[in-house]
Amino acid sequence: MAKILFVMTGADAWTLADGSKHRTGFWADEAIVPYEAFKDAGHQVVVATPGGVVSPVDPASLAPEANGGVEQAAAVRALVETAAEFRSPMALTDVRLDDYDAVYVPGGHGPMEDLAVDADSGRLLTRAVTAGVPLGVVCHGPAALLAAVGANGANAFAGYRITAFTNAEEQLAGSAAKARWLLQDRLTEAGLQVEVGEPWAPHVEVDRHVVTGQNPASSGPLAAELLKKLA
Repeated sequence: MAKILFVMTGADAWTLADGSKHRTGFWADEAIVPYEAFKDAGHQVVVATPGGVVSPVDPASLAPEANGGVEQAAAVRALVETAAEFRSPMALTDVRLDDYDAVYVPGGHGPMEDLAVDADSGRLLTRAVTAGVPLGVVCHGPAALLAAVGANGANAFAGYRITAFTNAEEQLAGSAAKARWLLQDRLTEAGLQVEVGEPWAPHVEVDRHVVTGQNPASSGPLAAELLKKLA
């Protein structure tokens, strides 16, 4: 049995370019689909957030249209609200990376607000990539990689081939014009090689021990790839 650390946002709002706040959090599918895959495989999941706060779920990700209907939306909501791991996270400052076999970062716009600039998360991810710990990151989750800056000032993931929520998808979602910055652009500026697939279609990149997914539809394929690294 492996022990997998979920690094999750603590932010319930995303600050837009005009200073207004957009309600957000983590995107439900991006946490729930890998969570169920890891648990079904017999692994343990532990959640950590900035300050140990309960990670807020983006309400839009619980809507029927985001989950293939009312019944599935209700099932997703029930799991988000009852899974013990999501209800009782630990603080990122208390995490010992040596206690874990893999790290996973789900998306939602929340990581754009806090994990992108969180020093504790950045140090943890820097140690993970340096130590070769399997790491999975999906959609807006790669915003957390921006805080992984080494002592030399360079991003610890510079040169890695990854994918993430794209500029095109942000535009199609109606958020690009409102954003202070776009994730694909910022990752590219940090020296990461961002590979772009078709909008909304599953797309996963694997580079060494780092597995990334482009969007919510990529959560399942990403989980399958990360499980291979724990076999």
